[in-house]
Amino acid sequence: MNSSSAVARSGSPGRPKDLEKRAAILDVAKRLFTTHGFEGTSMDAIAAAAGVSKLTVYSHFQDKERLFTAAVACVCQEQMPPELFMADLKGPIRKQLLTIARAFFALVTSDEALSVHRTIVANARQSPKLAQLFWEAGPKRTQEAFESFLRQEVEAGKLDIPDLHRASSQFFCLLKGEYHARLECGCGAPLTPREIDEHLNATVDMFLRAYAPR
Repeated sequence: MNSSSAVARSGSPGRPKDLEKRAAILDVAKRLFTTHGFEGTSMDAIAAAAGVSKLTVYSHFQDKERLFTAAVACVCQEQMPPELFMADLKGPIRKQLLTIARAFFALVTSDEALSVHRTIVANARQSPKLAQLFWEAGPKRTQEAFESFLRQEVEAGKLDIPDLHRASSQFFCLLKGEYHARLECGCGAPLTPREIDEHLNATVDMFLRAYAPR
């Protein structure tokens, strides 16, 4: 290999140093967006906190909206990884649903998720595109992954669901329940671990009764 080709390979995108910078940018973005909101967070501030140039931030994420949605998707994948939705057709479906329910409830009731959601709602009229990007990066992606899980269970005969999209939406809405609505308004007292378990178990049991094989 000649020297020019070696230089070209060392400068190609995707090398470890680039991945480290991308991870650092995402970590900072997640923290600043949840702390200061979308409008209150600048690309300059993200670059400075990540220890990179603003040009580097733009080279990885073309604009602030894409960085925001990447940060949202990153948080969702960390707390609800793709393997969470891989159906274990030999295992009890109730246990799998409870695992998904617990991960989702922990995500949506976290301070970070609530802060981001309030930011989206506050800027919905001024930034409808941002709201749409958030929906596609977070809630929509999670719902589609759960739909895929349900589809596998239906095909295996463990569930009878005529409308997968509706059932997926119902499951997550039931999980949020009154508690999430109160948290969004800033008037929700923390639930005890026992109360959380009771809520999750009741939700999963209701879902299974509604969609048990006929």
